[in-house]
Amino acid sequence: MEEKKTIFDYLAQVFTVFGFSMFTLNLLCFLVGESAAEISPMFALGRRGIPVEIVFQLFAVAFLVVGARFVFFTDVVIKGMPLWLRTICMLGTVVAVIVLFVLLFGWFPVDMWQPWVMFVVCFGLCFLGSYSVMAWKEKMENKRMDEALQRLKKEEAGK
Repeated sequence: MEEKKTIFDYLAQVFTVFGFSMFTLNLLCFLVGESAAEISPMFALGRRGIPVEIVFQLFAVAFLVVGARFVFFTDVVIKGMPLWLRTICMLGTVVAVIVLFVLLFGWFPVDMWQPWVMFVVCFGLCFLGSYSVMAWKEKMENKRMDEALQRLKKEEAGK
């Protein structure tokens, strides 16, 4: 049985997504910041970090991503949709949100193919990383639940 989530659980998820985004972008600033400073306002400070207005925009993206996760991965809004379809809808929504922010805030030039390739590569790597972590977490939880069930069965058999 899943415990009822509170607003604090969702805020914790927002800050987790935001923190991971900030870590990733700061790593990119360190690696390519100087060469990308002329191309993207995201890297305007070069290796020194991310401009504060971009930080707030990334926080808004994190908030929207967690909102999309709430819509697609809880039964509160959508019931009976297969997991694979929920995942596709979630990915589509996240990509749409990021593309919208690219267009609205000029994160990088839309007429250059290189930033789009980098976006797809980074997004793909982040997705695979988060999927791997979630799959590992679920596997560990299932193992723990199975061990608890086996202990319970042994206790019941011993009575």
